[in-house]
Amino acid sequence: MMKTIGSITLLALQAMQASAFSGVPSQLPVSVRSSVARSAAQIPLFASSVDTDGNNDALSRRDAAFKMVATTAAVAGMTSLSPSQANAEEEGGGRLVEFTVANLDGEEGATGTFVVQTHPEWAPRGVERFEALVESNFFEGCRSFRVLPGFIAQFGINGDPQVQAKWRNQIKDDPVKVTNKKGNMVFATGGPNTRTTQIFINYSDRNSFLDKQGFSPFAEIVSGMDVVERFYSGYGEGAPSGKGPNQGLIQAKGNAYLEPNYPKLSYFSKVSFK
Repeated sequence: MMKTIGSITLLALQAMQASAFSGVPSQLPVSVRSSVARSAAQIPLFASSVDTDGNNDALSRRDAAFKMVATTAAVAGMTSLSPSQANAEEEGGGRLVEFTVANLDGEEGATGTFVVQTHPEWAPRGVERFEALVESNFFEGCRSFRVLPGFIAQFGINGDPQVQAKWRNQIKDDPVKVTNKKGNMVFATGGPNTRTTQIFINYSDRNSFLDKQGFSPFAEIVSGMDVVERFYSGYGEGAPSGKGPNQGLIQAKGNAYLEPNYPKLSYFSKVSFK
C-alpha cells in the first residue's frame, strides 16, 4: 500500500510542477483527480492568513502543493485504488475479472490465473450479461469443453443443468466494433440475437473472419494469456464431428457427464471481480 501511495504522490508532484497549478493533474486516475480538485478548492482557507510584514502569501505555492499531495495520498490510501483498477476506470468503465484455472495441460494440481477486462464501449449488452454471470458465480466449476489450438477455447455451460436453465434467455446482439483477435473474448452465437452463456477466447489474430458473422468481442485478456493457452486440448473437436464432449449432453447432464468421461478438461475453480 505504501508503495502505491508513494507512486501516486510522486505523480501528483510531477504533474503539479508541470501544470503550475493551472488545473488538476491529468495523469492521475479519475477518482483521485476529483479528490485533488476538492483539496485544491480548500487551499485558500489555509493560505488566507497575513504575516506581520503584511505579506498576504503566508503559504508558498510549495507549501500548498505539499498540502494537496498529502490530501491526495490520504484519499488514495482510503480508497485502495490499484493501478489496474485505475486503468480500467479510465479506459471506458470496464471491470477486471480474475479466473483461477485448474487442470492446466490436463494435469491434476496444475493451476494458474488470467485476468479479463470488460469493455462496455465495445459491446454493452455482452458486458452486462458477462458481469451478471460473474456476479452470480456462474463460471465456477465450468469446464472449457472445446479447445482448438490456433482457433478458440470455449466454455460457459454450467455444471448444474438447473443453474444453466435459469440463463437460457437470449440477449440481443451488439454491433461488432472491434475485431476478433488473439486474447479477445466473445459470446458464442447460433445466429442473430441468440447469445446466452457460452463464451470463447480467441487464440489467433486470424479470427477476423468471425467479425462478419456477428461475433462481437466484449472483453480482452490483459494478463495470463499463457495460462489460457494451456487449457487442455487433447479431446479435440466436440461430438459428433470429433471425439470431444457433446454439447447437448453437457446441457442435459452437466459435470455429471463431463467429469467421468473427460476428466482432463481444464476448469475454473474461482472467478471473481478484482
